[in-house]
Amino acid sequence: MQETKNKGIITLTTDWGPRDHYCGAVKGALLSGYPNVTIVDISHQIPPFSLKQASFVLRNAWSHFPEGTVHIIGINTEESESTPHIALKYRNHFFIGADNGIFALLFDERPDTIVELTIPQDSGHFIFSTRNRFVKAAIHLSQGKPIEELGDVRTELKALISMQPQVSGGTIRGRVIYIDNYENVFLNIPEKLFLETGMKRRFNLIIKGKSHSQGQVRDAYSDVPDGEIAILFSTTGYLEIAINKGNAASLLGLKYDDIVVIDFEP
Repeated sequence: MQETKNKGIITLTTDWGPRDHYCGAVKGALLSGYPNVTIVDISHQIPPFSLKQASFVLRNAWSHFPEGTVHIIGINTEESESTPHIALKYRNHFFIGADNGIFALLFDERPDTIVELTIPQDSGHFIFSTRNRFVKAAIHLSQGKPIEELGDVRTELKALISMQPQVSGGTIRGRVIYIDNYENVFLNIPEKLFLETGMKRRFNLIIKGKSHSQGQVRDAYSDVPDGEIAILFSTTGYLEIAINKGNAASLLGLKYDDIVVIDFEP
């Protein structure tokens, strides 16, 4: 029997947006099946079909919830032979979604348990799996019932290629992996890699061929004057480019997946 410290919290991470009926229908189905459930929206504004951006958002949110929380991922949920629906347990949290590669991006280690869902859908229509199947699995898990009762145990997850930064001597070539509501830009450069490569040297930030000299990583946005670039280690563990009281993405011309180079001085 699985042990959890919390029951009755279900989160939603989707690309549905705020305009349509999808979110309301899923919440209604959850409440109909489990009236005492607590539903938390992590985000419904993931760009359509963007598994990498969804993994970034959920990766930086799920661990702050109590153990036993169930996380539904409503992105690219159409089931096929190569993309089954699964539920899994990881560090006493539960995750439900399609095995389309997102789970391999979410976790640093192998999950404790992976189950391919065999519970039937509540509808003959197969285009709204989050409402018609994931809800049933989420209620089951949030009520403390065993994950193994949901389907067949398996061992593997579908991999999705994750672009890693490239290091050559004193240069790191990274990519934009997320842009937040303030237009702060997050790179796929972990703090540890930056520190090991840089060894406290000054560096140049090279964006679209233009070099921006940087003396050091800052502790806060306000460590630089208004309108100036601040490079920080964000709470996500990745390098962040910001402009104090400005919009870094727009002002620097950066978009998702753009290349940014960190060039350390000798």
